[in-house]
Amino acid sequence: QVHLVESGGGLVQAGGSLRLSCAASGRTFSSYAMGWFRQAPGKEREFVAAISWNGGSTDSADSVKGRFTISRDNAKNTLYLQMNSLKPEDTAVYYCAARSRAMILTTVGSYDYWGQGTQVTVSS
Repeated sequence: QVHLVESGGGLVQAGGSLRLSCAASGRTFSSYAMGWFRQAPGKEREFVAAISWNGGSTDSADSVKGRFTISRDNAKNTLYLQMNSLKPEDTAVYYCAARSRAMILTTVGSYDYWGQGTQVTVSS
């Protein structure tokens, strides 16, 4: 069982930066692949980025490549998402998710545990 709590969201102007954090409980955090997803009003939840259990492999959506970076600190049981050059279309609730397998995947249904989400709003 993994309990996830996101933080770091807020209001930022276009072109600005934010860093999201996801604190995980449980001693098995380091064995989970982790991901970030987002959901804008009226839209389905979509993949943003994912990272393998040891940080050796990452993947990200084309819409955020070159702007967002996912990372993790297993000693601190924490997942991060550094978001730079933010755009109004990045506005959404951002969720972190854990997958009880080592391989990273990009589909919502592949993840077993979810946080409550943190709101990111980018003004133009």
